[in-house]
Amino acid sequence: MTIPTPATARTVALFCLAGALLIGGPLRARAHSSSGPSDERPEAPHRLRCEYREAPLGMDVKKPRLSWAVGDTSRGAMQSAYQIQVAGSPKPLANGEADVWDSGKVESDQSIQVPYDGPALQSGERYWWRVRTWNEEGDASAWSDARWWEMGLLEESDWQANWISSPEPLPQRPEQFYEDDPAPLFRKGFSLEKQPERARLYVSGLGYYEARLNGEKVGERVLDPGWTSYDHRTYYSTYDVTGQLREGDNALGVMLGNGWYNPRPLQLFGQYNLRDHLTVGKPRLIAQLVVDYADGTREVIASGEDWQVGEGPIVRNGVYLGEHYDARKEQPGWPRPGFEAEGWNDAVHAEATAQHLAWQPQPAIKVTKRLEPTSVTEVRPDTFVVDFGQNFAGWVKMRAPGGPRGTRINLFYGELLHTDGAKEGLVNGFTSVAGHIKERWGLGGGPGAPPTAWQEDTFILDGEGAQTFRPHFTFHGFRYAQVTGWPEDRPPPTKEDFTGLRLSADLDKTGSFASSSALFTKIQEMTEWTFLSNVFGIQSDCPHREKFAYGGDIVASAEAFLFNYGMGGFYTKTARDFAADQRPNGGMPETAPYNGIAVEGLGGGSGPVGWQLAHPSVQEKMWRFYGDRRLLEEQYAATKRTVEFLRARAGDDGLIEKGISDHASVDPKPVELTSAAFYYKHARLLAGFAERLGKADDAREYGALAEEIKAAFQERFFKPQTGAFGFHTQASQLFALDYGLVPPEQEQQALDMLLAGIEDVHGGHLSTGIFGTEMLFDVLRRQGHSEVAYDVATRRDYPGWGKMLDEGATTLWEFWRGGTGPSHNHPMFGSISEWFYRTLAGINPAPGAVGFDEIVIAPRPVGDLKHARGHYDSIRGEISSRWEKTGSENGDGGLTLDVTIPANATAEVRVPTLDREAPTVRESGTVLVRGGESAGSTEAVEFVRMGERGAAVFDVGAGQYRFSVE
Repeated sequence: MTIPTPATARTVALFCLAGALLIGGPLRARAHSSSGPSDERPEAPHRLRCEYREAPLGMDVKKPRLSWAVGDTSRGAMQSAYQIQVAGSPKPLANGEADVWDSGKVESDQSIQVPYDGPALQSGERYWWRVRTWNEEGDASAWSDARWWEMGLLEESDWQANWISSPEPLPQRPEQFYEDDPAPLFRKGFSLEKQPERARLYVSGLGYYEARLNGEKVGERVLDPGWTSYDHRTYYSTYDVTGQLREGDNALGVMLGNGWYNPRPLQLFGQYNLRDHLTVGKPRLIAQLVVDYADGTREVIASGEDWQVGEGPIVRNGVYLGEHYDARKEQPGWPRPGFEAEGWNDAVHAEATAQHLAWQPQPAIKVTKRLEPTSVTEVRPDTFVVDFGQNFAGWVKMRAPGGPRGTRINLFYGELLHTDGAKEGLVNGFTSVAGHIKERWGLGGGPGAPPTAWQEDTFILDGEGAQTFRPHFTFHGFRYAQVTGWPEDRPPPTKEDFTGLRLSADLDKTGSFASSSALFTKIQEMTEWTFLSNVFGIQSDCPHREKFAYGGDIVASAEAFLFNYGMGGFYTKTARDFAADQRPNGGMPETAPYNGIAVEGLGGGSGPVGWQLAHPSVQEKMWRFYGDRRLLEEQYAATKRTVEFLRARAGDDGLIEKGISDHASVDPKPVELTSAAFYYKHARLLAGFAERLGKADDAREYGALAEEIKAAFQERFFKPQTGAFGFHTQASQLFALDYGLVPPEQEQQALDMLLAGIEDVHGGHLSTGIFGTEMLFDVLRRQGHSEVAYDVATRRDYPGWGKMLDEGATTLWEFWRGGTGPSHNHPMFGSISEWFYRTLAGINPAPGAVGFDEIVIAPRPVGDLKHARGHYDSIRGEISSRWEKTGSENGDGGLTLDVTIPANATAEVRVPTLDREAPTVRESGTVLVRGGESAGSTEAVEFVRMGERGAAVFDVGAGQYRFSVE
């Protein structure tokens, strides 16, 4: 028996229609278990999350949202009610009490983004919570294990600390920024009369900081805080430092780096000086140590002018040109009690830069992997090349064996090696030059800047024996490190002297994909390395040359990021970053934080129309993947303002013409067509947001605007006699097909033109750039041409991923041609990973789905693939799909498909029948289909039809299923 569920009944009007194109039609009511009340108690909920975190520390969300995975493992399991309890400690919950808030039994199927609705939460307090659920038969689950969240400092008045800085002034002339300017060290000694019961450090330092208590580093974060538009929002971090304090004398020390707050005045691309556009100033610090005692008293140590400041051994540091560390200038013991701060100065008051000092929603940047070199080779006298075997972003940790005082060891980084000529074997750093400041290209960096802005670090020995170095306030993108200056009187360096430290946001790994294709396995691996090279508080274009959050790059790859990693907090920050730097005229910037770059923008610092799309695009994906309504509400005014800005700049025909188009494409770029299509997408997304938020008038207005843009688009670009758009490149056809801009009755014509462009014009290759490539695989999936997509994906020559791999790539290139100029670590073409999940593994959100409450499992066993599997840890729980061909190699075998659907979700499963005309399909051994007709049933499974694309279609509820085809 099938019964409608609340999720199925939900209507998301404008987007249900558009979304139906994604998979091929709306879903029906789902199959569920029809068994009566169970004697067994459903299992407890698990995977508890608060604001996308398991245990957020120092949060400032006053009504945090709670999510959980329903633990009921029975087939068809759906939640009918829940109860949340919140307490000030675990003990009341263990006794069945909630001394803060008890929701009571709430009749609802909602298990994600449930807002806390109790008394006002208090600064610095930790709250423990648990949840239980009821199934549709009225059985209550066991209580979940208790989890906690802890509040940060919620009000400005909670901050007793002040911003402080060094008394040294900033350089007055551009060239002075390239001279030594030691990173400041701040310290405060203090005495505690009692042993602390609890202690928290709330700290922020611009641009970056490292904190130490009694000589030990505080926490695992590096390059903290995350980069923001500092005049709008500056982030702080919270640390539990209870175990680092003691009764008696203590000391707190903080070292500051320049980061993005005090960058050098490099003129990127020969024209963009970051100091002209970013919020900049002298590095500054705010720190508040709150110490609680068992007797209920509290002590606060706050940054102020009574702190001392001195000079540290990092004499130069910057996000682009690296770091100079002079061990002769170390001040041993400076963050420990009893240090004699001779020659140090009093800190000076510094003005706050931000309107808001806030908790960081995105995961911290940490060392997430250590790499051992594959080789260390002496390629010239005193020149050694360390090969880590993998392109990545981060640091090199080096153990120097000691040497004469003042010995300078230099590390020069690059993605490639020179392969011929006088430089053969040396590191080629040309693909990773900061800001394209390249002397041979005539792009200078301004007064004082190096002729070519190489990535380098320098370490100066103190002559006191062996030492270990690693950078603190910079990061690089590289595979190779070229070492010069190694002490002549010491043995040459070996692999044991170097460790690669990969840095990235500490994202949860939410997805995996594997198949019988060695090529696809390597592409997926290459994509993951690239993605993790580009999450440093922002989603960057590359980890070396620019390090900026370009909107277009985010649009092109966000879906693939979301399948692979937990991006909820990260993309919350992304949306806020763009909104924070929305231009005064309403346009969105090309990059966020805004840095002055506005190539082919629409005036007033606004970016090209496709790059402005990042702001609404991440919101839409956050809705589909996580059901995040609050972000839509928060960002709605900014989104609407952007569309009004675009409307005011449309031409007489109602279209926008200017833009960058399909960046990095092989074909000529259809700029006017893509710009018009992007404008349509802006309006369509806003109309959908308005519908979801109950803004009926706006939904009608912007829905009508979208239809007007569509009509004008078709009038200008569509050739109905052939089905061609514009000059019918692959991108031209794809933008029309993907965005729904084709007259329905001529969609096949437009598709045929695309297929001809692939097969006839380009010999089975793609010719698309960053947007068109994602669209290509998605359109071919939806239109039933996955074999064409497979042929494109498996090409080993130009353009394609196989060519990258065959030329030794370990991360994705910026351009299909590769070469020694463009970056070799760009995420844009990682959109193919989305195709792995959605087509080969077949894991899809259904049209109109919210947080994967409705799922479509539709794997395609294309080409010579023998098996494929994928899993995605959705906000509701694990979704998995695994298929394997069985039997003989001559094609007369069968197929098995194992599927997992999380509780509180439903799915349509399309079981591939390998083009059999009259297949037999079993589920867990029971025949459900014989000869293409319904022949039986199993619990929570309903046969719906034989699909038009060689699949038997079933409606299923939650649970684990094994289908087999004979």
